[in-house]
Amino acid sequence: MAEPIPFSAALRERSSGAHSGSEHSGFMADLLQGRGTRDDYVALVAQHWFIYAALEAAAERMRRDPVASVFLSDKLTRLPALEADLAFLIGDDWRTQIAPLPTTARYVERIERVGATWPGGFVAHHYTRYLGDLSGGLFIGKLMARQFGFETNGIGFYLFGDIADPRAFKDVYREQLDAAPWDAAEQERVIDEVLLAYRFNTELFEDLAAAKQSAVA
Repeated sequence: MAEPIPFSAALRERSSGAHSGSEHSGFMADLLQGRGTRDDYVALVAQHWFIYAALEAAAERMRRDPVASVFLSDKLTRLPALEADLAFLIGDDWRTQIAPLPTTARYVERIERVGATWPGGFVAHHYTRYLGDLSGGLFIGKLMARQFGFETNGIGFYLFGDIADPRAFKDVYREQLDAAPWDAAEQERVIDEVLLAYRFNTELFEDLAAAKQSAVA
């Protein structure tokens, strides 16, 4: 009899197509391939701020949850780095200069909802964002630094100074996913929520592309 597939492997396999589709959407593809502008990058950072503000507020609420709290680590916290990046990229008045796009508002609303009521759903969004940041995000940070002449200012979001070995950190995180006390039905719900998170990401890139088009029209 075949060994059952670990949950983390099933999650990775089931979401790989959505992850690839999100990465290769037009706005992000242009940014990664050198066709995007500094303003495009700034627009992305601004939307990230709203998403991570919601996610890290939810993380604070989940600290007492016996399942979700296992996944929390201060080493992952991104909000201070995002705020420093925005101050560098936009100026000290950056808060008055940014607003959530429609998909970002829906994304934030979803994170807030599951972050208040459903530990598995919160973990799904936590996994999608932070393990992505520790994978492709590290590459994106280096690419943006090269394209726009940044050193550390402007790309602090992508720098995990407290995580010496991202691969080992991700391995431990996946072990924690495998150890989570979820039955098959709950695992399916978590996978569905990860797919929803990727859909939000893809639709956010579409919003960014549309906002860029309307700005130059």
